[in-house]
Amino acid sequence: MEIKVTVKQLGRKHPVLSEQKLEIKYGASRIVLEDLLKLIVQQQVEAFNAQSFELEDTDYAKMPSENYLNILTDTGKAGFGSIYNEKKANLQKAQENAVQAFEDGMFAVFYNDGQLENLSETIDLSLEHTFTFIRLTFLAGSYW
Repeated sequence: MEIKVTVKQLGRKHPVLSEQKLEIKYGASRIVLEDLLKLIVQQQVEAFNAQSFELEDTDYAKMPSENYLNILTDTGKAGFGSIYNEKKANLQKAQENAVQAFEDGMFAVFYNDGQLENLSETIDLSLEHTFTFIRLTFLAGSYW
């Protein structure tokens, strides 16, 4: 089943990642939020583990394309496609982390402008609305 996902970070005018379509392994039209999160993590882990970890013999400069440069300056993070950690992601641990992060309020999930607040909420995927994931950032400081 194909779903549409947008990832945003509060305080940014533009999404960190634009809307993208993800293919998850699910056939029914209704799903619980916890299962949806696990399926999305499964898709992302499989995509990550499928990437090549070939070491390069020579070190050469990798320049970002023109349209990608604006995104780099907006986010303040530069990535050039190199993977330095050769370990494969652990699917079960990644799913547990995603569920725990949602319970701890590290990110919020919206489905067509409505916030999903409980892992046991049922979602009707046949409506084909866009899921929006917003990464929440906590402020640091003190009252003194």
